[in-house]
Amino acid sequence: MNTVTSDVSSFGEWPAGRAPGRYAFERLPSQQAQPEQAAALERAATQALSKAGFTPVDSGQEPEVLVQLGARFTRVASPVWDDPLWFRGGFGRYHRGPWFGPAWSLGWTYTAPRYEYEVALLLRDAASGRPLYETRAASDSTGRPDAATLAAMFEAAMTDFPHSALNPRQVTVQRPSTTP
Repeated sequence: MNTVTSDVSSFGEWPAGRAPGRYAFERLPSQQAQPEQAAALERAATQALSKAGFTPVDSGQEPEVLVQLGARFTRVASPVWDDPLWFRGGFGRYHRGPWFGPAWSLGWTYTAPRYEYEVALLLRDAASGRPLYETRAASDSTGRPDAATLAAMFEAAMTDFPHSALNPRQVTVQRPSTTP
């Protein structure tokens, strides 16, 4: 329960010898329309960027790297009719009573909803706008992701920075003890 396992994919070639440097978040128009959600994603990604060697730009300074964030959360329906024996009944149950022998039984089962979630980071050179590194992490669970889960997923996504590794690969990280 204190770890998050994500499928991580990374792409791009970080320039050899280039230090991570100062960054600023760049919000897309859809993120500008929902500033609270965008700020929550930025808080979740800040620790992962810091662990990779990036520092947030101070006011009045120019960033060296622009960071675009994205997240997707989907509730996956688990309809009971996906299972041909959804009623979980069967033949062959014996019971005691006035009638002996096999009997049919019917029962209803509940399947908890499943959630799939993905986070993504795109690092671009601030001067040229050229994409330098792209990474994403995907995970699923029966619960909705919270801030600590998102922070762990961003950390998993940045684990191999600045290198691209085998895609996709599973990365397991500890959930932060405090929510960002």
